[in-house]
Amino acid sequence: MFDAIRNLIAWTPLGLPAFLFVITVVVFFHELGHFLVARACGVKVDVFSVGFGKEIFGWNDKRGTRWKVSWIPVGGYVKFSGDANAASAPDPAAAARMSPAEREQTLAFKPLWQRAAVAAAGPVANFILAIVLFTGLIFFTGHTVLAPIVGDVVKGSAAEAAGIKPGDRVTAIDGTRITDFEQMPQIIAVSGGRTLAVDLERGGESVTIHVMPRETRIRDVLGDMGTTYVIGVRPSPKAPITTEYYSLPSAFVAANAQTWTIMRTTVQGIAQMVRGYASADQFRGPLGIAKMTRQVAAFGFMALLQLVAVLSVSIGLANLFPIPLLDGGHLLYYACEAVLGRPLGERAQDLGFRLGLVLVLGLVLLTTWNDLARLNLF
Repeated sequence: MFDAIRNLIAWTPLGLPAFLFVITVVVFFHELGHFLVARACGVKVDVFSVGFGKEIFGWNDKRGTRWKVSWIPVGGYVKFSGDANAASAPDPAAAARMSPAEREQTLAFKPLWQRAAVAAAGPVANFILAIVLFTGLIFFTGHTVLAPIVGDVVKGSAAEAAGIKPGDRVTAIDGTRITDFEQMPQIIAVSGGRTLAVDLERGGESVTIHVMPRETRIRDVLGDMGTTYVIGVRPSPKAPITTEYYSLPSAFVAANAQTWTIMRTTVQGIAQMVRGYASADQFRGPLGIAKMTRQVAAFGFMALLQLVAVLSVSIGLANLFPIPLLDGGHLLYYACEAVLGRPLGERAQDLGFRLGLVLVLGLVLLTTWNDLARLNLF
């Protein structure tokens, strides 16, 4: 335990600037999405905050918006006129006191499509940020590809039991075309242990083999122990490694595909957790992200930008989950309003926000527990 505390003290100061950079960029662009669409719809914005808690410093712009940086750098918010809190819960009492002119600048009185657009703008801004960063990274650095040729088959593994042999070239897994060995562990990890159809090239012939991945505890690239699914193959040391370079339009297409892959893999992983096929110890909180940021930053600024892009996709997607307090919860309320022809009642919305708070706090506790467990603090 004391070794873990010493390690925590050792890496936190070194990783703090990188962590603050990554989180600030992701949060700023998320909130900027809400802000810009709200302004375009004529909504008055009272506060734009990066971070929670007490203000460190800030300023007011000419339209009366308070821009500020706060002490707790694990999120942010945009508070609109008429909001009861930073989660944009409506404030009926404040709305009742508003003049007609004030109501015209209040989100709650805007048409349904504008309110939905404001709610969706944050996650969309995260996806746009990720695509822009991925496009630049792919265009300037290219993409390194390791040919998906099997080198070793682990003795007693699922791959050996299924009949996969050294020298086999994997061409597809469950219909997904494989061109890079690194695609394989990503697909297998979110399989939940279900049987996968693996298409191979062997001796000039096409072969399809069915493999059932096995749950295994392994140490990931960050040095953390976790549970995942594997089939037990390693790449061939003779497999060619190539770097593909892209034109700007091709890089943009590849960036969109990479963003979509992260989203799909994340959703599949969460679905496996809900169904009990994967462990929830994969979730990371602020401490885990800070540790990861420090380790990634050691590989240089380009690697750090890659992490910003990946986290931007993850945070944008997480905010779309239909949980009140999150953007997806607001979109859920607006969908109910569209179906019913009227907003949900005040009590129903209040209950939803309370349940959402419980879920979010539960997730915070879970991720903090996971982070502390990885640091061997108990």
